[in-house]
Amino acid sequence: MLKDSCGRIIDYLRISITDRCNLRCLYCMPPEGVEWKPHGSIISFEQILRITEITARLGIKKIRITGGEPLLRRGVSAFMKNLKAIPGIESLTLTTNGLLLQSYLDEAGQSGMDPLPDGMNISFNALNKDRYRLITRCGNTEPPDIIAIIDRLLEKKINVKVNCVPLRTVNDDEIIPITFLAKDRNITVRFIELMPIGTAALYQFVSGKEIKNMIEKEFGSLTHQNDKPYASSVNGPAVNYSLVDFKGKIGFINAMTHGFCETCNRLRLTSEGFLKLCLSNDLGLDLKQLLVSGASDDDISLSIIKAVYNKPRFHTLSDYYVPQENHPEGMYKIGG
Repeated sequence: MLKDSCGRIIDYLRISITDRCNLRCLYCMPPEGVEWKPHGSIISFEQILRITEITARLGIKKIRITGGEPLLRRGVSAFMKNLKAIPGIESLTLTTNGLLLQSYLDEAGQSGMDPLPDGMNISFNALNKDRYRLITRCGNTEPPDIIAIIDRLLEKKINVKVNCVPLRTVNDDEIIPITFLAKDRNITVRFIELMPIGTAALYQFVSGKEIKNMIEKEFGSLTHQNDKPYASSVNGPAVNYSLVDFKGKIGFINAMTHGFCETCNRLRLTSEGFLKLCLSNDLGLDLKQLLVSGASDDDISLSIIKAVYNKPRFHTLSDYYVPQENHPEGMYKIGG
């Protein structure tokens, strides 16, 4: 069992398999994209599988694959199938912008494989096509295309969560239309307070309380669904609610106004093989270097145990909400 100095049990690993993306979202990516890196600078699937096997023996049970956009990386279907087969891994989920999901599902169906994750989180910040293009800096995709893929996932009985990050004066008027997605669909629409990571610090977040008030004014009272707020083993940091006559749920991740550090159960592995202990600082462990240096599984396990013990008690994200004094990394480098 992995435990830090605060007594928190760590059983969740988010793995970024690339920092590249086919979108250039305002709050995440630079407009020109990311710098090309030599193939060897990115951690290999084989190395990730070894790390996952080691961490599973230490108590990691839940894996989330992130990016950048993870479906850009070749071989991801077979890789996720291998991840699901690792003893001790109880849940494998994927975070994606949805643009490549149609071809991914087609490939999975044609191959006869069963690489589909247990759940998918789809980043979706606007139903209005012009605003979608403004936020993503992408003119090749229409919001109805994303809705169609959500419906296809539901047909396959995959748990779907839609993640929306409201930016004040940019897409805060999309909150009600996006909430409507949960009316006739058994999905969870989640609103995430913007965190000042990289260029996101140049925009103003909309608080979860404001969003909740807007939704209740439009649809009526939200009914709390969680037995415990921030029940990380079930919903991560989200607090979920139901609405009368809605099939789906509405969730809030209020990272800025209601921190959930006390129940944080996660680690992050970057696409370059660095194990980050906390989203807001550089503390961690270079696992890729340990792997290439020939360290044994026991040596790597001990290094992970020692690193995790020093996981910070609280994040320092509020320190970065000053224009032009951004957190040194964009979210695409960290893995969300």
